[in-house]
Amino acid sequence: MIREKRNKEKLAAYYKKFMEDGTVDPNVHPWIAESWMRCRAMNLPHETMPKINKLSRTEIAEHQKTHEYVVKFVDGLYEQNKQHFNVHNLSMILVDENGYVIKNYALPFFQRVIEDIQGMRVLEEDVGTSSVSIAREHNTPFLMFGPEMWIKDCHSGDACSTPICVDGKMRYIIAFFSLDQNDLPYDLLVSLLLTMKYSIEQHLMMLERWTINQMMMEQLPVSVYWLDKNSNIKYCNEHGKKRLEGKERMQDVFLNYEHIPVKKAFQGVPTYRREITWITQDRTYEDVTTVMPIKIGNEVESALIMSMSIEDLKTTIAHATGYSSRYSLYSMVGETTEFLALQHKASRIARTEHNILLQGEPGTGKQRLAHGIHQASPRAAAPLIAVRCTNAPLAELEEEFFGHMDGDQMVAGKLELCIGGTLFLDEVEKLPVEMGDRLADALTKGVAVKGSKELRRYNVRVIAACDSNLKRLADKGLFSEKLYEVVLDTTMRVPPLRERVHDIEIIANHILAEMSAQHNLPAKRLAKEAVSLLISCSWPGNIKQLQGVIEQAFFHTPGSLIEAENIKLPGDKTLEKSWKYDKDAFIAAWKSAGGNISKLAGMLDVSRVTLYRYLKKYGLGPKNEE
Repeated sequence: MIREKRNKEKLAAYYKKFMEDGTVDPNVHPWIAESWMRCRAMNLPHETMPKINKLSRTEIAEHQKTHEYVVKFVDGLYEQNKQHFNVHNLSMILVDENGYVIKNYALPFFQRVIEDIQGMRVLEEDVGTSSVSIAREHNTPFLMFGPEMWIKDCHSGDACSTPICVDGKMRYIIAFFSLDQNDLPYDLLVSLLLTMKYSIEQHLMMLERWTINQMMMEQLPVSVYWLDKNSNIKYCNEHGKKRLEGKERMQDVFLNYEHIPVKKAFQGVPTYRREITWITQDRTYEDVTTVMPIKIGNEVESALIMSMSIEDLKTTIAHATGYSSRYSLYSMVGETTEFLALQHKASRIARTEHNILLQGEPGTGKQRLAHGIHQASPRAAAPLIAVRCTNAPLAELEEEFFGHMDGDQMVAGKLELCIGGTLFLDEVEKLPVEMGDRLADALTKGVAVKGSKELRRYNVRVIAACDSNLKRLADKGLFSEKLYEVVLDTTMRVPPLRERVHDIEIIANHILAEMSAQHNLPAKRLAKEAVSLLISCSWPGNIKQLQGVIEQAFFHTPGSLIEAENIKLPGDKTLEKSWKYDKDAFIAAWKSAGGNISKLAGMLDVSRVTLYRYLKKYGLGPKNEE
């Protein structure tokens, strides 16, 4: 609150009257009167300065270092206005939000009593009523005349303080003090103080935004350069520094610097998201680059370059769209010798660069194992792209694997998205021979050719999964021999659940725990009879089939204990006997298998050819599914 000049003799009389009998004159400012009353209640001495809470020398040094960013700015403001401080015998202090003096300027505050107040706390409970305490309490600028201060030794001068706020929160206080007996030009004092307040607040807000921008620039996988008119680097983030190889000028690093559209930017012409090759002595970067002119008025004063590796961009897109590993090797559980041998081999093979072929019946957990191998590999930070293979038309498959043009934009295919990562080919046996050959050529040579154009280089590890004997299919010409050779580096057989009988209870309990955590529901457990029932089943659909049964029991059991009668086995004897003659029984099995032909064939222990005959007989299948 900026106030008009007051008669100091009257103010001194008000002060004396209060100190003698505790009576507050109505003409005393209400904020000051309230503060006087609190000081009186605290029995604060008022004749001379009391002993003040002060930081140690080490703490003062640390305090100033903590607030170095604002001290340097206030130092500059003071230097620009030093003559006014000298002419009008002013002193100034910078105070933190807790009331500790960070630094004093010009004549030291309370100089007649204390040589140096840096590190001292100047709250109301320390020095009584002051412009600092009033401005801090009411969060507003406040001009205070000498006789209104609690300490009588300070009555010879006036004071004006203002809070420094950012986003509504008080960060600092600056205060001016006059030790001059002559009349002070209050308009000048207040104007200077409020100007400094505005400048410091704007500086703090700019500094906050700059700090956040720097954090973003360092975290984004983008090389950022800010150049002046002479192409000197004014700013460069860490990604950009790595490319500069310790040099200070871009033209000393990039051999094709003249062909990068920096000069166009200095002519006022921006370049947005253009594919540009950056060539150094040792390597080449293929980037998506933006170059923008920075204008002051109508004049271009500098240029901003933002350039992102296309390889990094594809990896970022892949992660953003969920192309990452969902399972670790240890999300698969079991104690049997067969399982532990598989888990150990997977952990060992994961650390190599070998392509892997996973062979096993439907539902044995090949997909989860592929995720676990990727997560345990050196490629874990790169994408895992899963493709469910089909015998779709060749053109459609080429688009999926190698990408396609959408107008004048190239849409990346699965191979490009998983550069540096893992390509998981599920049910790989379904891939047509011609497509398998094309894919094998691309993976072997590291590039793909479309027409006369060579597409991007690939650095991809392949994990393929199949339910059939892939070698037999390749020998019969039903599967690409080239692709078979590519994925043959390491073959892993995933055992069926009937070979892991002692793991059934462990797996079932693990599924229950996952269900409880996933749906935020109370945990449930299996009764002994329920476990025995699960163990007695042959599980032709393996772990996936077991999971379906456990999930159904989890949701249909009201209590926490799952009994045998709560479990509905899909492959019971009545089903096995009736499906050939009873359409309803066949449909129930079809739905239990989720419409998966391979899974249903395993459940009913028949060939796929037989199943297709019954699907046609009962009017089921992809086009007629009920």
